[in-house]
Amino acid sequence: MSLYRLLIRSLRSSSTTDLSSQSIAATLLHCTHDTKFNFNLNPLRLSQNRSFAFSSAEEAAAERRRRKRRLRIEPPLNAIRPSPHQAPSRDPNAPRLPDSTSALVGPRLSLHNRVQSLIRAGDLDAASAVARHSVFSNTRPTVFTCNAIIAAMYRAKRYNDAIALFHFFFNQSNIVPNVVSYNNLINTHCDEGRVDVGLEFYRHIIANAPFSPSPVTYRHLTKGLIDAGRIDEAVDLLREMLNKGHGADSLVYNNLISGFLNLDNLDKANELFDELKERCLVYDGVVNATYMEWFFNKGRDKDAMESYKSLMDRQFRMTPATCNVLLEVLLKHEKKTEAWALFEQMLDNHTPPNFQAVNSDTFNIMVNECFKLGKFAEALATFKKAGTKPNSKPFAMDVAGTVLKVFEP
Repeated sequence: MSLYRLLIRSLRSSSTTDLSSQSIAATLLHCTHDTKFNFNLNPLRLSQNRSFAFSSAEEAAAERRRRKRRLRIEPPLNAIRPSPHQAPSRDPNAPRLPDSTSALVGPRLSLHNRVQSLIRAGDLDAASAVARHSVFSNTRPTVFTCNAIIAAMYRAKRYNDAIALFHFFFNQSNIVPNVVSYNNLINTHCDEGRVDVGLEFYRHIIANAPFSPSPVTYRHLTKGLIDAGRIDEAVDLLREMLNKGHGADSLVYNNLISGFLNLDNLDKANELFDELKERCLVYDGVVNATYMEWFFNKGRDKDAMESYKSLMDRQFRMTPATCNVLLEVLLKHEKKTEAWALFEQMLDNHTPPNFQAVNSDTFNIMVNECFKLGKFAEALATFKKAGTKPNSKPFAMDVAGTVLKVFEP
């Protein structure tokens, strides 16, 4: 230890008052044998040369400010995580809530991805077996995995399997369903012509579920009622949807408009369309496609194209699902120039990740049209098409997406 620190310790220690001047002199004398010491140094200057953790007071103040700022940005865990003793006890009589997306992690996410891979491969039986067997394992499926296999069964028109899986997962296995689960079940019963059963599940959601029916619920039910010839009940269901505080859904209105058009009640269809435009500044262009299809079938091509032009003049930013319906209607009724112009416009508006204007179905529609006309070179060129605007980007084909289908008459 240096002479300076020995001197400072002797001066500042609590026992300094008990030390005699002889002990301090002895200490200095002992140190002079080992170090070269300048006895002309002022002891006051020695106390001023004490070393600190920081080179200056300003640096110490800056460090304090940095620590305070860090605590504001990254508070300690005990500040943001409440103590388990302070957490309110959950009401045992309250309804259980379905899984949130935060549950889809780790082994449960791996299980979900495995089931989804089997669904995309078309092996629904294996996907169903994996999901059902996992119920009895340590890695139980989430509600999202259950919904995926049920929806796949519905798309494959295996309605009985879809209903049986709903009963197995949510009634027997005690997994809590969400609104998507009920929508799949309602849609299945409506497509099977059992719309009253679908209405029973709708009433069950209102009475018992910890969530409300979604607009998709009303889409399935109104379509089922219209297909069953009960359009007045579908209108009542629309009013019930609006009275419950749901926004005006374009596809629910489209179901009713299509139903009245099929009954040749154009006035009632126009009344509903005007109501939709009053409630929504931006509505789904599928409604115009419904009008176009009806006008074309009636031989009123001019009215059909006027409806199409009125939609395009609004310059809505339409999703691929809407534009694809318009493409199919235009191509079906030999309006190929307008269809290709719409396709080019969709490519120009495709600016991912900000906005997705085309999808695999879009290219399938246009490529199949080329095959239909025997234009194979043009079909291959269509796959490589991209927008001409500076910010537009080519469409990235997904793995299971676009499949070349040769047109078969």
